[in-house]
Amino acid sequence: MNTLSRLFILSIVLMLTACTTMYLEGLEKIGIPKRDVMVSRVEKARDTQEETKEQFKSALEQFTAATNFSGGDLEATYKRLNDAYEASVSKADEVKTRIADIESVSEALFTEWKTEITQYSNASMKQSSQKKLDSTQAHYRQLIASMKQAEAKIEPILTVFHDQVMFLKHNLNARAIASLKGELGTIKSDVSALVASMEKSINEANAFISTMEQK
Repeated sequence: MNTLSRLFILSIVLMLTACTTMYLEGLEKIGIPKRDVMVSRVEKARDTQEETKEQFKSALEQFTAATNFSGGDLEATYKRLNDAYEASVSKADEVKTRIADIESVSEALFTEWKTEITQYSNASMKQSSQKKLDSTQAHYRQLIASMKQAEAKIEPILTVFHDQVMFLKHNLNARAIASLKGELGTIKSDVSALVASMEKSINEANAFISTMEQK
C-alpha cells in the first residue's frame, strides 16, 4: 500500500470518527447518554446473533434437503439453496456491523469516562469511579472477544456454502448432488460449532447488559 492510499484510508477513518462523535454528542443533547447507546447496541447485536444463529440452522436444513434430492426440479433446489446462502451472507454482514457499532460507542464512552475521572477532587469518589471503569472495561473486552470468536466461525461456513451453491448452479446433475453430500458432514459440524459459539456470545451480552443496568 503506497503513501497516498494510506492517507486516503486515514482520512476516511478520521471522517467516520468525527461523524460518530457528532452523532453521539447530538444524542446526549437530547438526553441519551453514551452508556444507554452502548447498552442499546449490545442488545441489537445480541438479537442479530440470535437471528443469525437461526438463519444458519435454516440454511443447514436447506443444504441437507438438497443432498436428499432424488428427482424433480433441480433448478428449484438450487434456487432454495442459493436463497439460503444469500440470506446467511446478509446476516453475517449485519453481525459485523453490529460489532463495529458497539466498538465505536465503547471507545467514546471509555475515553469520556477516563477524562471525567481526572476531574474528581474527592479521592474516594475518584477511586470508586476508576474501579467501576476497570470492571466495565474488563467485562466489555470479554463480551467483544466472545462476539468476534463467534463471528470468526461464520466465514468458513459461507466459503464452503458458496462453493457448493456455485457448483450446483454450474452442473445441476447427480455429480453436484454428490458434492453436496460430501460436504454435509463438515457443514453440520461447523454450523453446530457456530450455534454454540453464538449462544455463548448471546449469554455474554445478556450478562453485560445486566451489569450495565446495575451500575
